[in-house]
Amino acid sequence: MLVAIDIGNTNITIGIFDQDELIGNYRLTTKVRRTSDEYGFMLKTFLDNSKVYKEDIQDVIVSSVVPKVMHSFQNGIKKFLGIEPIIVGPGVKSGISVQLENPKSVGSDRIADCAGAFFEYGGPVLIIDFGTATTYDYVDENGCFKAGSISVGIETGANALWTQTAQLPEIEIKRPNTILSKNTKTEMQGGIFYQYLGGVEYTIRQYRKELGNDFKVVATGGLGRVVCSHIPQIDVYDPNLIFKGLKVIYDKNKETAE
Repeated sequence: MLVAIDIGNTNITIGIFDQDELIGNYRLTTKVRRTSDEYGFMLKTFLDNSKVYKEDIQDVIVSSVVPKVMHSFQNGIKKFLGIEPIIVGPGVKSGISVQLENPKSVGSDRIADCAGAFFEYGGPVLIIDFGTATTYDYVDENGCFKAGSISVGIETGANALWTQTAQLPEIEIKRPNTILSKNTKTEMQGGIFYQYLGGVEYTIRQYRKELGNDFKVVATGGLGRVVCSHIPQIDVYDPNLIFKGLKVIYDKNKETAE
């Protein structure tokens, strides 16, 4: 079995593969000050919950955009599972050719998303990840990561609104019943929701305009559940895309090693 882990700024997501089947996935909050024992114990608890035991695990692969967590997390994996994890980064084969100005600056989570989308759905494809930030990554028909965009995530933007404005409350991010709101809460929900949708739709149109060709649009990320069904340009919402991408990367590096 394979454990695939993505360490993001807000959450750590853990997927468990039995061959090619994702049999379990879990999420915990990213906290820099956790010890290796804490991370290792939580990981073991998730595995136990899926009835997966230490001796069942062949490998662990990790993508991370939070360097401060890595020392404790890697040590937790080594201590509780006895495995040296594969870390997605320079030198690790992904099946994606990153053709940006500085390939080393691209987050490993974005590489994994691109790999997952290209090998699952084909190219050309625009991958939108609705997370702490909203990222747009364009991969052409040959698996070349040609361009990308980064914008504020819907929750991040909303948080800035209510923390920087004294009289505005914290609200649930959701589509209101009507844009014709009559109270502060639903006025904020309507403003945040529709402005964000409009920005995503315009960005997709701009990619099509400048590229001059059509492409699939594949979305992922926890906050995608809130907005994807309201954006007709999105062809697929795949919440497990990061795990699929990590599995692709693992398989390619295993083939090379053999």
